[in-house]
Amino acid sequence: MSDTAHPPAAAPAPRTAAVVPAAGRGVRLGPGAPKALRQLNGTPMLVHAVRAMARARAVSLVVVVAPPDGIAETRALLDEHPPPASVELVVVPGGDTRQESVRRGLDALPEDIGIVLVHDAARPLVPVEVVDSVIAAVRDGAPAVVPALPVTDTVKQVAPGGVRGEPEPVTATPDRSLLRAVQTPQGFDRRALAAAHRRIPATGEGATDDAGMVERTGVQVVLVPGHEEAFKVTRPLDIVLAEAVLARRRLTDGF
Repeated sequence: MSDTAHPPAAAPAPRTAAVVPAAGRGVRLGPGAPKALRQLNGTPMLVHAVRAMARARAVSLVVVVAPPDGIAETRALLDEHPPPASVELVVVPGGDTRQESVRRGLDALPEDIGIVLVHDAARPLVPVEVVDSVIAAVRDGAPAVVPALPVTDTVKQVAPGGVRGEPEPVTATPDRSLLRAVQTPQGFDRRALAAAHRRIPATGEGATDDAGMVERTGVQVVLVPGHEEAFKVTRPLDIVLAEAVLARRRLTDGF
């Protein structure tokens, strides 16, 4: 028998999970169901968003953070439209702010999750290629990764404290070549995101951008290319555009 010691078995790669905060009301879409439950071509936005995360081969768990008074409704809805059998689905109650809701989603993750995606339910049409590129960048060593697009409009900076609807004085015109419009999913090394949620106080309405929280702790955030179809459904016109995108996909991609 050989005396050569066998090298220790490699530790399993950390798993990837997606946290989908969906506890907001979405008042800019008008009265009715919570924004995440508004339908696009007959299917709620939340279902489209969960499917977008579940299509990524690396994602093995999706945690949906639902309104506290809508847990049963959200669970029943997702049971009607389940992800693939390889993807576990968990529903937890959200908090009063997006920051608190994301933290509750993080608290629900098992120990073997090493990479976390945070994805807005209001971005239901993000292509899987974007999700995959975010995950790949985190696996390659980036602690925080955000998909983004170049800003095509000229942007003006105004003085703070203006009254909505009133003329606002312009204070600067930033160089748009140095600006990017960020999207989701934002991807993180779990330790970096958890540390940011511990260190950044949830004051007022809380933080609305997890990468911004991580950035405030001194951790480098990097960008990867986003996609025009990963836009945020915020206003009624966005629903019309999203349904047009879905109709085109059905013709060209079969889903």
